[in-house]
Amino acid sequence: MHLRQIFLFLFAAATAQAAKPNVLMICVDDLKPTLGCYGDVVAQTPNIDRLAKRGVLFEKAYCNQAVCSPSRNALMTSLRPQTLGIYELMTNFRKAAPNAVTMTQHFMAQGYKAEGLGKILHVGHGNTDDAASWSVPSWKPKATTYVNEESTAVTREAKVGGDRGWATEKADTADETYADGLIAREAVKRLEAAAKKPDQPFFLAVGFIRPHLPFVSPKKYWDLYDPAKLPMPQVKDAPQGAPVYAGQPGGELRQYSDMPQTGPIDDATTRHLIHGYYAATSYMDAQLGLVLDALDDSGLAQNTIIVFWGDHGWHLGDHGMWCKHTNYEQAARIPVIVAAPGAAAGVQSASFIETVDLYPTLSDLAGLPAPQGLDGKSFAAVVKDPALKTRESVIHVYPRNNLLGRAIRTDRYRLVEWKKPGSGEPADAFELYDYQEDPLETKNLASERPEVVKELTAILATHPEAKPQMKTAAAKGGAPGKKKKKGKKN
Repeated sequence: MHLRQIFLFLFAAATAQAAKPNVLMICVDDLKPTLGCYGDVVAQTPNIDRLAKRGVLFEKAYCNQAVCSPSRNALMTSLRPQTLGIYELMTNFRKAAPNAVTMTQHFMAQGYKAEGLGKILHVGHGNTDDAASWSVPSWKPKATTYVNEESTAVTREAKVGGDRGWATEKADTADETYADGLIAREAVKRLEAAAKKPDQPFFLAVGFIRPHLPFVSPKKYWDLYDPAKLPMPQVKDAPQGAPVYAGQPGGELRQYSDMPQTGPIDDATTRHLIHGYYAATSYMDAQLGLVLDALDDSGLAQNTIIVFWGDHGWHLGDHGMWCKHTNYEQAARIPVIVAAPGAAAGVQSASFIETVDLYPTLSDLAGLPAPQGLDGKSFAAVVKDPALKTRESVIHVYPRNNLLGRAIRTDRYRLVEWKKPGSGEPADAFELYDYQEDPLETKNLASERPEVVKELTAILATHPEAKPQMKTAAAKGGAPGKKKKKGKKN
């Protein structure tokens, strides 16, 4: 090799090494770890599984609150719900933190082009997107929610957002008929465009909607599953000794026209809903596959950080509960996979992480200046060495009846302290669960193990007291979202 060729080779290598890594962030609505790579032997999720093989899978990842808007605020601002004082869907985070620098703003300040597709921040219920977080206006698909006429032959008036049809739909239709198919195809276009400008680093956030209700997907994804082999709830009762208000009756599900408005969900309906959830997950997985293929085809994959994140878990009939909206394991635990250039691949980490940790971690992995004033901790070191740990415990919250349940989750236990935030009043109740002896949360052990309650309360005391829900017109219900006709559009 001539000296000139050697020089050019070394120069190209140095330039590539110095180039800022791109970021592809995949956000998925209502996705619990019902995934092959997380050990679910029923789930058909080949594309998420192949992503896990190129990155680090986090076994102990938790949301900061099991509902869409606060969880997504935590992702984008690295501020916990109790720091913002926002625990509901309606209040925009800028009301509490007008000067917050979001994750994408931080990257934009370092020369990145930030684009958002689909659902990233929660938009609706009176809440809005954040224009300052994007280099160009975020993109939303124009797609029908339902295809089959029977799905909306009978509708039910929802609290907000228009009337609802059935909770599920199995349609003989193409993937791009539904929103996630369109989101994936738009992501492919954006990646193809980015490949033509290799000197422009990008942060592409792709927000898939399924498996959020309604569980709609093409028939071929339903056909992947034998309903008789689907996992059914093992525990159908609320934890013994838990406060009545700690659980929830599945109000979100019951807004759909084919669901009972009160009372238990029977076994046949339970099995059908679980089938729909798995089918919707496989549908979303197929759309992710298109995006991963496009990234690989673009030639940019070797210099792109990929993060896959679910905003919270979901109750599929366990404890007799449906949807999210609790502090229990099925609602709080989430899937997180991070693949980064030069980092570990095909491994799992037992390090605890919270949603708020993703912002400083991505900044760290990209080599950007450390953002300030965040609640999160970078786990970039764990991405490079999965044997390390960033946290020994995580904290998450859920409000109920003017009380806030603040939960500490350790390797063995979860403690939930229920009290009125910001009041200085003593706790109304405690919950304690031992996941070594009782992984399905059948009994509240708080009264039986005061020494453990004391130990975990001490951990809770290291966190700031939670702010009460901030009072705004939106929080009081003064700014509801526009009603939609027949629930036909996403």
